[in-house]
Amino acid sequence: MRVLVADDERLLADTVADGLRKLSMAVDVVYDGDSAWEHLTVNRYDVAVLDRDMPGRTGDEVCRQVVGSGDGAKVLLLTAAAGIRDRVEGLGLGADDYLTKPFAFAELAARVQALSRRSGPALPPLLEQAGIVLDSTRHTAARDGQVLALSSKEFAVLRVLMRAGGRVVSAEELLEQAWDEHVDPFTNTVRMTVMTLRRKLGDPSAIHTVRRVGYRLGS
Repeated sequence: MRVLVADDERLLADTVADGLRKLSMAVDVVYDGDSAWEHLTVNRYDVAVLDRDMPGRTGDEVCRQVVGSGDGAKVLLLTAAAGIRDRVEGLGLGADDYLTKPFAFAELAARVQALSRRSGPALPPLLEQAGIVLDSTRHTAARDGQVLALSSKEFAVLRVLMRAGGRVVSAEELLEQAWDEHVDPFTNTVRMTVMTLRRKLGDPSAIHTVRRVGYRLGS
């Protein structure tokens, strides 16, 4: 799950991003509308969290461009305006959801998770495969009834593999969906994360390496 957070209130944007990362989301942060649109044209995001009032392009303008591009990113608009007319106007721009400031982080996180499930083929929040049960809502994972103590990145990688439904997932795809833009694509971070995740999942091995292609989850 990859998310873009765009808000010129830097402390708010950074706080939201840190909270979403703790939920194993890959999050990029920008502080103006022009940077938001630039990121959206370069990267594929499941959800874009946009403040309506930003320098450069406004959140409204970015929202219109996202909707017009048809790239599939879901848009959550943030605003300090709490009136019904403002909410209706925001949704009329094509936004998928709307949240007024101040807000509780738990509510924003729940809305982002709900939108991400709508950004691709519909998948339940509870995924099961090879004796593994992953609950995205509660951010828990277990195998054969044993709770797994996973890091945020291990959880994110496991979620990507489980969403693939047995399909081979390349290292590049894992980087795109589980890490933000600051990761060095030439490091062995994917291999090391998969290695520790495989160890925590235990025997029999649930993650299979397909040489020169990627990784597949299965029994």
